[in-house]
Amino acid sequence: MEGIIINIAVFLITAVVFTFIGVIIRKKIAESKLKSAESEANQIIQKAKIEAENNKKEEIFKAKEEILSARKDLDDEIRERRGEVQQQEKRLIQKEENLERKLDSMERKEKELAQKEEELETKKQEITEITNKQMNELQRISGLSSEEAKKRLLSEIEKTLTSEKAALIKEVENKAKEEATKNAKEIIGYAIQKCAADHTSETTVSIVSLPNDDMKGRIIGREGRNIKALETLTGIDLIIDDTPEAVVISGFDPLRREVAKIALEKLIEDGRIHPSKIEEMVEKAKEEVENTIKEEGERAVLETGVVGLHPDLVKLIGKLKYRTSYGQNVLNHSIEVSNLARIMAEELGLDPKIARRAGLLHDIGKALDHDMEGTHVEIGVEILKKYKENDKVINAVEAHHGDVEPQTIEAALVQAADAISASRPGARRETLETYIKRLEALENIADSFEGVEKSFAIQAGREIRIIVKPEKISDDQMIIMARDVAKKVEDEMEYPGQIKVNLVRETRVIDYAK
Repeated sequence: MEGIIINIAVFLITAVVFTFIGVIIRKKIAESKLKSAESEANQIIQKAKIEAENNKKEEIFKAKEEILSARKDLDDEIRERRGEVQQQEKRLIQKEENLERKLDSMERKEKELAQKEEELETKKQEITEITNKQMNELQRISGLSSEEAKKRLLSEIEKTLTSEKAALIKEVENKAKEEATKNAKEIIGYAIQKCAADHTSETTVSIVSLPNDDMKGRIIGREGRNIKALETLTGIDLIIDDTPEAVVISGFDPLRREVAKIALEKLIEDGRIHPSKIEEMVEKAKEEVENTIKEEGERAVLETGVVGLHPDLVKLIGKLKYRTSYGQNVLNHSIEVSNLARIMAEELGLDPKIARRAGLLHDIGKALDHDMEGTHVEIGVEILKKYKENDKVINAVEAHHGDVEPQTIEAALVQAADAISASRPGARRETLETYIKRLEALENIADSFEGVEKSFAIQAGREIRIIVKPEKISDDQMIIMARDVAKKVEDEMEYPGQIKVNLVRETRVIDYAK
């Protein structure tokens, strides 16, 4: 047991000794490696210092070379700029010299002009003196003063100018009329051919047929209560006379007349006629007329090809079916104007859409002129602005009676189409009193001119024939007078179409008020 312990102890001591020796050896090896590493680090540092020094010297050398190059470029540029400055100085010196020479020349010319002005003033005085002497001599020889001679000369010049002016006007008008008449006749004739419309003069009465004369008593009713109820509800007059099997409905409002006619026909068909039934039938008639108005508006829009109209405008167009102007149905007139304007616009290469739209809407104000203040033109323009219509269409509507100047050719075509439709034979009728007043007004305008012996309104007021006094009016003056008469007719009268102004002396001169 003791031997084992001794062996263990020896082993442990040996292990400790060897461990200590190993530590010492490793330490020496580490020290040796450390010294070697330090030596290598010093060598690397030395090399780095040497390389850095070399790089520094190279960069300094490059910088010096760049500085030298930049200095050389700067010197070259300075020399170039100096050369340019010297050239500019030379040019300025030359300009100054030129200006001095010009200034000297201008001074010499001013002196020369002053001398010439003095000479001209002297000559002017001499000429004035000579002219005065000649004038005095002429006055002495002619026996006329300067004012009298001036008046006589102006009178002769005026006669010459009147003759030349009349000849020039005649020549120009003849050429213009030949071309314009030819083209206008072709376009208007073509438009009228393509737009054939029925023309019937409407009256202010409607006639309702009765199955027998006994129906008249039932329509009148006990103590006239039925006829009073019908007249009160419709606002028209019912005329029951000796006309067999017929009742006349009279009224200036075609819309009310139509309502009364439909209501009366329904009452006759139903057979029961009393105030409550009359009221019921009048309401039904109004509804039927409203539907007819809508249908007529849609028909007119479809027939003319106008698209995009507001429904309220379509309804107002349909209402024109029950509106007349001088006995002419306004809806048929509007459709015809639309078609005429469209055809003429197509022939002239203009915008047919604007022309037909303006033609259809040109009398839209007549649908409301019984209910609103103002002319049908003012009302129509207000309505179209309310529904935001095209400005060109609004101008055409506003200009179709000459209230404003037309801004487009389409507006002028609407004017022409309106005149064509209104003035076509059979399209309109006038009362005898209105007709006679128009003829008298036309003759009074012609008689107001000096030199007129007698005037005659003929062709239903489409022509005014004027016989002039030959000793007061010359052939040349007739041309001027015809123009003046036509202008006065245009300014003072309202009429559809045109009026021919026909002057008669040894020759005849014709002009038109358009």
